[in-house]
Amino acid sequence: MDEQFQTAESLGAQKYPRNSSRILQYGTAGFREKSSELPHVMFRMGLLAVLRSKVKNGSTVGLMITASHNPEEDNGVKLCDPDSKMLEKDWETLATKLINTNNESLKEVLKSILDSNKINFDLPANVYLAKDTRSSSEFLLQAAIDGVTSLNGEFKNFGLLTTPQLHFVVYCKNFGTYGTPTAEGYYEKLSNAFETLRSNSIESKTKYTANMYVDGANGIGALKFKELQNYIKSLNVEIFNDGTTGKLNFNCGADFVKVEQKAPEGSEILVNERYASFDGDADRLVYFYKDGSSSFHLLDGDKIATLVAKFLKDLVDLVSLKLEIRVVQTAYANGSSTQYIENKLKIPVVCVPTGVKHLHHEAMKYDIGIYFEANGHGTVVFSKEAKQNIKALVSSENVSQEQKMAAKKFLSVIDLINETVGDAISDLLLVEVILHDFDWSVEDWDKMYTDLPNRQLKVKVPDRNAIETTDAERRCVKPEGLQKAIESVVSSYNNARSFIRPSGTEDVVRVYAEAETQEQADKLAHSVKELVEKFT
Repeated sequence: MDEQFQTAESLGAQKYPRNSSRILQYGTAGFREKSSELPHVMFRMGLLAVLRSKVKNGSTVGLMITASHNPEEDNGVKLCDPDSKMLEKDWETLATKLINTNNESLKEVLKSILDSNKINFDLPANVYLAKDTRSSSEFLLQAAIDGVTSLNGEFKNFGLLTTPQLHFVVYCKNFGTYGTPTAEGYYEKLSNAFETLRSNSIESKTKYTANMYVDGANGIGALKFKELQNYIKSLNVEIFNDGTTGKLNFNCGADFVKVEQKAPEGSEILVNERYASFDGDADRLVYFYKDGSSSFHLLDGDKIATLVAKFLKDLVDLVSLKLEIRVVQTAYANGSSTQYIENKLKIPVVCVPTGVKHLHHEAMKYDIGIYFEANGHGTVVFSKEAKQNIKALVSSENVSQEQKMAAKKFLSVIDLINETVGDAISDLLLVEVILHDFDWSVEDWDKMYTDLPNRQLKVKVPDRNAIETTDAERRCVKPEGLQKAIESVVSSYNNARSFIRPSGTEDVVRVYAEAETQEQADKLAHSVKELVEKFT
């Protein structure tokens, strides 16, 4: 053990030294920085992945190299636990400590992690690795592999995968009944469920059309969706911003469309056609369209959540099972969506802090937990008991034929959903199944409720840690006096709200504002931005 730690320290110092005194922090999305800052980070995360696998008794962990919706010149890394969830909080702290350790102290810190977690170093270690399409990803992937092998860890390099695909194969490897741990297994599971659901709805459609357009953000999602198209026959998708000419996430992608509230560059947007955008690693999805007056309409994660909630509530009613359903939202959720879900659908809404780990953890408390951040990142999770009860209906002699058919449909829906993490590809197929089932156009979907006008802004700050929040990030507690100032500004508008929260990956504070008109929302956001600048 000591010899291997010494080998890792020597290799790290020689090939992947830490050359900067800058402190990096493992945030909600792992580490993200300019790619030039990350070689030593990748190597050390490879080391940490080995120790994480050992503490999990040799179960496979995932290591994904991506910076999601960040610019092309950035990159990042995050670990995926054997159960496909994000890294535990305690290990986020260990990751931060390991990455910021001096070159000559690496062995000592590795040993402290081993001892403090009572890790049996003789256990095997298994790591699945993948990368996105950034030009820097290949070299950084090799650095991570060198970290794994320097501690004699076993690894499988999947090369190019979306982040959700890596979560999928890790979960399948550790829980074999979920699927086959390959990209092909992913395509087969999703496409079989999709085609089954589409074929079961035999009624002619008057509003829904099988044609749509997808903005691939010039990233990995475009590449992998093209591969999926070989498995799907009942949906015609034209992909643009597919990476052949454009720059990753530049004026395109889900984050651009959501924040700028306008269509991406890369294609002429046709009137009343259905469009969707992925982000750089294909874990976010938003829809949009242009109406007859050329007005832009965004259908974000809140719209997706309400659509999915209505569909699943209808299914629960058809199977006549007592299943506890919740929609989990963050403070970014549009107020109109919350009102619609609670008042129209009669489904309780729970608010948690921003971040997939908070949403996913809360969603798992219920038979059916639906979560989508407003940015388009989300999925649905089902309890083991709910799945068993639905499956039991199929073979039961005590239920109607209608219930049995609904139960079979329910099981196919569960197979279509990537429960491991938010997945733009899986979510898109789910939305298309629902619109097809309802025989809705994108305009019909949009009419479920009207969003309150809102605006999001970013504020560069010297230190994001100077901002602290509470109440699911809806109230600022530090710096002192900032929250009162925000409330004073908000009080000058009717039916308005605004909150701020620090980024988990960069020295930026995010501002959200909501009001009765877009002009008021814009003014409120800018006023709060000025307050942040003043207090920080």
